[in-house]
Amino acid sequence: MSEEALLHLTRADKVLARLIQKVGPCGLKRRARRSPFEALVRAVAYQQLNGTAAATILGRVKALYPPPFPTAQALLDTSDEKLRAAGLSRAKVAAIKDIAAKTIEGVVPTAREIARMENEVILERLTAIRGVGPWTVEMLLMFTLGRMDVLPVTDYGVRKGFALTYQLKDLPSAAELLEHGEKWRPYRSIAAWYLWRAVDQDGGN
Repeated sequence: MSEEALLHLTRADKVLARLIQKVGPCGLKRRARRSPFEALVRAVAYQQLNGTAAATILGRVKALYPPPFPTAQALLDTSDEKLRAAGLSRAKVAAIKDIAAKTIEGVVPTAREIARMENEVILERLTAIRGVGPWTVEMLLMFTLGRMDVLPVTDYGVRKGFALTYQLKDLPSAAELLEHGEKWRPYRSIAAWYLWRAVDQDGGN
């Protein structure tokens, strides 16, 4: 996958090619063992927090249940107060409980079902859940399902990485990123991964 993708991207975009050369091999890893339910709960827990803080809170939530991860029913049966005491905001408790309810109802597909679904169908279905926006679903598509052609145009890191790589004064709009990203198809996920690395190389500023 990676070699073919990098060849396509370096031929299609000379500026991105320089970034790829500087960063080296693509480290985009799929976390296939996570169910869509677990991936969504994790993504909501991580929203608007730095990684360390989010991991601490999620660790406290998981400690309330038998390992490795709470079931949808167990989460639904837990009082809001208990989840709030673990560090989740009121909005995140509501979102996670809606994810759990929608999993039991069958709105959140199983791992087997989601593997056969198109990106657009997954996006439409999951964004109907409270607290789950396009970005959350895009992270699931990229990191849980390993979909290669996802471009999270609202992601700050992707926008910042693009501005750094293409030497722009301002962050690109979603429309500008989408338009430029056409040349990266069908490997826009890999292009996004390299744009995140551009921010890392800049010291994350």
